[in-house]
Amino acid sequence: MKHLSGLDATFLHMETPEMPMHVGSLNVLDLPKGYKGDFYEDAKSFMASRIHLADVFTRKLALMPFDMSNPVWVEDDDIDLDYHVRHITLPKPGTNRQLQQYVARLHSSLIDRSRPMWEFYIIDGLKSGQVALYTKVHHAGIDGQAGVEVGKAIFDLEATGRVVKPPRSRPRGSGYQLGMAELATAALRNTAQQYVKLFKMAPAIARAIGGLAKPDEKAAEKDTAAAPKKFNLFAPRTSLNVSITNQRTFAGRTISLAETKYIAKHFGVSLNDVVMATVSGALRHYLADNNELPAKPLVAGVPVSLREAGDQTANNQASMILVSLATDITDPVQRLKAINASSTSSKSTMNRFKAVILDDFPTFAAPWLMSGIASMVGRSGIVNLLPPAANVAISNVAGAPFPMYFAGALVTCYYPVSIASHGTALNVTVQSYNGRMDYGLIACRRAVPDITEIGDYMLAEHKLLMELTQKHPAATGAAPAPVPAKMAEDPSDEAAPTPAPVAAKKKPAARKKAPVKAAVKKAPIKVAPKPPARKAAPAKRSGTPRAAAA
Repeated sequence: MKHLSGLDATFLHMETPEMPMHVGSLNVLDLPKGYKGDFYEDAKSFMASRIHLADVFTRKLALMPFDMSNPVWVEDDDIDLDYHVRHITLPKPGTNRQLQQYVARLHSSLIDRSRPMWEFYIIDGLKSGQVALYTKVHHAGIDGQAGVEVGKAIFDLEATGRVVKPPRSRPRGSGYQLGMAELATAALRNTAQQYVKLFKMAPAIARAIGGLAKPDEKAAEKDTAAAPKKFNLFAPRTSLNVSITNQRTFAGRTISLAETKYIAKHFGVSLNDVVMATVSGALRHYLADNNELPAKPLVAGVPVSLREAGDQTANNQASMILVSLATDITDPVQRLKAINASSTSSKSTMNRFKAVILDDFPTFAAPWLMSGIASMVGRSGIVNLLPPAANVAISNVAGAPFPMYFAGALVTCYYPVSIASHGTALNVTVQSYNGRMDYGLIACRRAVPDITEIGDYMLAEHKLLMELTQKHPAATGAAPAPVPAKMAEDPSDEAAPTPAPVAAKKKPAARKKAPVKAAVKKAPIKVAPKPPARKAAPAKRSGTPRAAAA
């Protein structure tokens, strides 16, 4: 058996029907040329040969007596693949939006805790003839970076796959669950070890807290002229910061990784700063549409990995920082610099604490206590009254820079599907994959019914930042990079097996919108007018994306 750490178990204890705590991904797959088989059956056979490569597929929970301590992971020697790998056929016409809506519906249901906590869905019926793979795994088992490691177990670098050694045969256990005495003894032993660990780390924790009084020399060397004058203890209240229901809505968008890197290099900021600036500009437009944009800047909760290099353990090793999104600043470039300054300051503080942040801590009686608090918070509506700590969750995960295959089918996209929570109804998670930045937006449907608009505003904001690189000089010390040959012209944007309905919805509004969407979604339709448009685009349309978005 293996004990869940305090952090891992928190994702179990905080889970309610309104707030499922699993993470997932959506991949659209290109079947091999001339394929005539049954891909669901092939995928199930494929998984049967791979599940021993990652612990998350073969372990289940064993609960402690009276929930007086965290549960433990135990091996399940009777895995029902027909349950874990499922088949869905979309109704006609099988559009991209239908696929995303179905994924949102699947993501809203809880995972069965009596089995290994993962589910795979093979989804066909897409208009393009492609198939989709939707996966979900409970967050108690993995964090974002550990999820990438799990991906390495099920994805291949070639369509022909790789030779995987079968698991060694082990004797089957005689019992379905461990005995009460065995679990109680393990709980007491683990709790004692946690207290000892906490006692040993107490001096280092005290030094870290005392060090906050001293200025950070590295941070002082950083130009913080663009930083917010003061950081508010709480974020402003918006329609995103409410108690949520179990209903979900999902949207996927794709932006060029090369372009994102180019923007970051040009303005002398990090790639993650550009991601946050893209989301910031989109939320600024979205809230302004309803006259809801607060005077104070929005705040993002940003996960920070505590994982050491080379650590492939399938557990959670992360903390969180708060970063100002500077939505009170009109100019996109100044907003980007303010986000960079706020992010640098928060990361500097986190680095001073990183070594003493505990991912495991004493949790005696925590399961029933934390579960009761989570249920009370969700049902009492207190979240609607208290000021939020953050307005939105934004996460960026580095994925594979090369194409991958699942059961012989090419993975064309890798959209993360994360967690919406009480008080933070919108989560934007980004994963890089094979030259793409795939944005997955998941939200409570009642709080954010029009999530596709936020996705479209993100594309417009990225387009605007790209255009502004032509007007602003490169940052000091940042060697100018050549503009990528393709300016967000990926025809598979949004992982769309069919032309995305979002683009069709925007098209009738005005011809001026074409520069924002033409390169991203409807390239085939814009072939004829493209030459004259190219002449005017660099100088004339610097403000067009924002005008179109508004």
